[in-house]
Amino acid sequence: MKSRIFNQLLLGILIFLFSTHQVYSQLEHDHNHRYYPESDPLVLEKLEQWQDLKFGLLMHWGTYSQWGIVESWSICPEDYGWCKRVSGKNPQSYYQYKKEYESLISTFNPVEFNPDKWAKAAKSAGMKYVVFTTKHHDGFCMWDTKETDYKITGEACPFHTNTQADITGEIFNAFREQELWTGAYFSKPDWHSDNYWWPYFPPLDRNVNYDPEIYPERWEKFVQFTHNQVMELMTGYGKIDILWLDGGWVRKKDRSSIQDYYINSAQNTNSGFLKSGIVNQDIRMDELVEKARIKQPGLIVVDRAVPGPNQNYLTPENTVPDKAIPYPWESCIISGGGWSWVSPEKATYKTPRETIHMLVDIVSKGGNLLLNIAPGPKGKWHPEAYELLAGIGEWMDVNSEAIYGTRAITPYKEGNVCLTQNKDNHTVYAIYLAGEGETNPPARLSLGSVQPAADAKITMLGVKGKLKWKKADKGFVVEVPEAAQERPPCDHAWVFKIDKVK
Repeated sequence: MKSRIFNQLLLGILIFLFSTHQVYSQLEHDHNHRYYPESDPLVLEKLEQWQDLKFGLLMHWGTYSQWGIVESWSICPEDYGWCKRVSGKNPQSYYQYKKEYESLISTFNPVEFNPDKWAKAAKSAGMKYVVFTTKHHDGFCMWDTKETDYKITGEACPFHTNTQADITGEIFNAFREQELWTGAYFSKPDWHSDNYWWPYFPPLDRNVNYDPEIYPERWEKFVQFTHNQVMELMTGYGKIDILWLDGGWVRKKDRSSIQDYYINSAQNTNSGFLKSGIVNQDIRMDELVEKARIKQPGLIVVDRAVPGPNQNYLTPENTVPDKAIPYPWESCIISGGGWSWVSPEKATYKTPRETIHMLVDIVSKGGNLLLNIAPGPKGKWHPEAYELLAGIGEWMDVNSEAIYGTRAITPYKEGNVCLTQNKDNHTVYAIYLAGEGETNPPARLSLGSVQPAADAKITMLGVKGKLKWKKADKGFVVEVPEAAQERPPCDHAWVFKIDKVK
């Protein structure tokens, strides 16, 4: 009898797993199931402005940069290749390794930290906002929190005496000075907190290691800790535009919401979601967001991988969707090496051509690009990061009007030409993506998906004067001047502006 019950239970679990895979396949094309439109008019206005920005900077930084390893994950007892313990003196012993990892606070001293240099490089590249990791899952805080001593300004950290010790504040001030928006990445799980990973039990996976419904007083301490830390960021660090919350497994759960989380996370490479620790981890997000917006009206909140009203935009991770998405979204993409700093020999950066093409592809599908650059243990970027941003900036200096303030149109792409449309005056931009080794524009461009008005003017960004064009079937053919072919205004992609379409 017990064997039959066990077999039926096992069969039920297998059916559930299979069905969630099937449901996910259906939901790829039905984003209503994982995006809930915002109703706050201030947030809607802010989201509209954010969709105009298109290009932002993400920075993962913490004590882990000293070892050049993936951020936080090596102290998580899950068996994935990307989070194996490979550093330290005794990686074979989990508890010794975690102790050594957490002792990295005693040697973290980024004395070459220069946020002004980063902010100027980001602005020159055409970036419009920054999202900085104030705290990752390991719990180390990059601001002067009052809730823990495990922080950059803690006495155990040699950098705490530096005049720039409150790194989050310094970064936000430097980027605001360059007129970029500021966003605070904040991890909801905290693997350093005794009220998340209670020392009474061993951690089993990324989740809380006890059942909050069995130990509600301990869980309430963690909820208050989390709320207090977020409110510190919302009240002591100037104007915050985005609260970017990671760790979607920390959420209110019932059976249906567990299935929703599974579906929403299926494409995420960091998706160890059906673990033994799937319990109700309710940190009262609605309450937290309400409090945060009292201090920061219109605040955009991104509760990643948690379908609901607190996920104001979607965040596909290190991937670009195959087609346009009719909701606010942002691809967060690694620029070189990893999310966190890696040694120079491992830091293979994307080329300007590759990154520009990716930016154009994302924007043509209605999204934003959040490009990650990771500072190193002394507070410096790799030189290749500056070279990449400089190359992007040169292209944006000529072509940014085809990027900022645009929206997706149908179709978003024809062949190797991506299309964007100015949201205010309906000007259409045809962005020709150069092929591998292609350094000069073609003699003519032919498109069948766009029909200019009879009196339309077509120009090439960076080139003076109107271009000759003629109607052809449902589209048009435009001639590229010989001088522009021989001396193109930029590299990697060329933009044709159509000021009026039918």
